[in-house]
Amino acid sequence: MVYKKALSLNFLKPVIELEYQLQQLDYMSQNNSKYFSTQLNELKYNLLQLKSDIFKSLTPLQRLHLVRQADRPTTLDYVSLILENFIELHGDRGGTDDPALIAGIGSLNSKTVIFIGHQRGKDTKDNVIRNFGMASPGGYRKALRLMKHANRFNFPILTFIDTPGAWAGIEAEKLGQGEAIAVNLKEMFAFNVPIICTIIGEGGSGGALGIGIGDTILMLEYAVYTVATPEACAAILWKDSKKSLVAAEALKITSSDLKILGIIDHIIREPIGGSQSDPYIASLILKNKLISELDILLKLSSKSRKELRYKKFRRIGSFYEQ
Repeated sequence: MVYKKALSLNFLKPVIELEYQLQQLDYMSQNNSKYFSTQLNELKYNLLQLKSDIFKSLTPLQRLHLVRQADRPTTLDYVSLILENFIELHGDRGGTDDPALIAGIGSLNSKTVIFIGHQRGKDTKDNVIRNFGMASPGGYRKALRLMKHANRFNFPILTFIDTPGAWAGIEAEKLGQGEAIAVNLKEMFAFNVPIICTIIGEGGSGGALGIGIGDTILMLEYAVYTVATPEACAAILWKDSKKSLVAAEALKITSSDLKILGIIDHIIREPIGGSQSDPYIASLILKNKLISELDILLKLSSKSRKELRYKKFRRIGSFYEQ
């Protein structure tokens, strides 16, 4: 069952119920396939239509809850399906190796690339180890070390963003969380190699921006990208986290809103039901887009890429008064 891990999502209950009926009918049809074949086909069509209708009308908050599901593909899932001969590299050469932010080297369409991405856990134990995808200063410094390596050897950089935000603990502040993210922002504007950033799940606050400066920003269809989580925004503005629905609408966190605002460049289609319904197809769609975008960027000179990268981010937030 595709949604067995998503029982907490109320908007998916009709889908789960219909899938259960389909499963029961499929079991019964084993003894009398001719009698049940028409009913099975009709139920499958209804299920497909129901999924399509539900996922076309998801609210921003529902999208956020969808991408927080444990069965949502993570950076390692995408890397293993998109890159050939990938190797994860460890350590910031300063004494730490943050499992919440992974990095390494691999091959995309016969081109050597450096990959960097937030890594959530698949269950509670794994999430504790990965700190729920919230990277520490050591994680961002590890990412910077690998990005400098990419720049030195002329390897394109691919980043995968999926975090509720950078780790905000006291220890993180002691180790210079703000400085680590700020240095990454500065350095990423200066790299000569192509950089493609993809928001695969939840892109939250400075934790996302720490690996989010690129020539091309891609975003999966149901992913979200926000300056603060709706819960945090509601608590700050109204002192009431229950107003997260209002906050989610106001923040413009969806891919379609962000495309209109010019924050992202392209929306990557997901299978009906989200990437978790078919990780292989989702990764194939993303892989094809990464290859095509990388081919375009490699045709530009490094000087042109850096100029366009700078202008792209300078345009964000501009408005006109009448």
